[in-house]
Amino acid sequence: MTPRPSPSGARTGFTLIELLVVIAIIAILAGMLLPALSRAKAKAQGALCLANLKQLHLAWQVYADDHQGRLVSNHGVGETRARRQNWVNHVMNWEDSEENTNTVYLTEGKLGSYLGRSVPVFKCPSDQSRSLVGPRTRSFSMNSLVGDPGELTNKFNPSFVQCFKEADLSGPANLFVFLDEHPDTINDGFFMNRLEEAPKWGNLPASFHNGAGNLTFADGHTETHRWAVTTGAGATLRPNVKGGAGGIFAADPTTDWDWIRDRSGVRR
Repeated sequence: MTPRPSPSGARTGFTLIELLVVIAIIAILAGMLLPALSRAKAKAQGALCLANLKQLHLAWQVYADDHQGRLVSNHGVGETRARRQNWVNHVMNWEDSEENTNTVYLTEGKLGSYLGRSVPVFKCPSDQSRSLVGPRTRSFSMNSLVGDPGELTNKFNPSFVQCFKEADLSGPANLFVFLDEHPDTINDGFFMNRLEEAPKWGNLPASFHNGAGNLTFADGHTETHRWAVTTGAGATLRPNVKGGAGGIFAADPTTDWDWIRDRSGVRR
């Protein structure tokens, strides 16, 4: 049977203009959807970061319970490398050091066995920082006034109480223990700023979570805190990349620096 010809003027497909309109509509919908998906992903990563911090904090508490109330050691760069007897046993940088990627420094640290030798617990999923030898293994640091700092005892903030034991934890609901640190300042596990001097950031909190950072406190609660100083030469909110912090700089205004100081410890 011979096919019947199409009636005059019958349409057999889309015109170019119609295709362009459809593509434009899809692009608009995608543009509306992608920010929502991005926010959802960021929220999920923030929740996982808090969960990792919570596990780390529980390990910190159980360690103290097993050691007659003594808190786990919290050493600086020199003693961490000399003794490898710290809560984490490495010092990270941006270079080709194997301490950036070797997970043994985490699993064999003082808290490793309390975490089932789990490596992901030490990392915020939003932290994409890489050294020359690959992704770095840790995002978190510990308050320098919490735990035994060894040779650094009373060196930086002597007028503040150093908490060696659980009994020293005054006002635990207002004393932070762990936080996610900016990847450009993180090295050892010792988060320290000179609280008795003019406000300057030496160690800077990270802002992985839509301009906020995650912390744990000595009473066991966790908190997401949004940084207030977002612009200017003294901004707390800085790109979480190599060079993002750029070394020691004045906190101006001091809003976020004051917030951290007030939750770092108490004066003697």
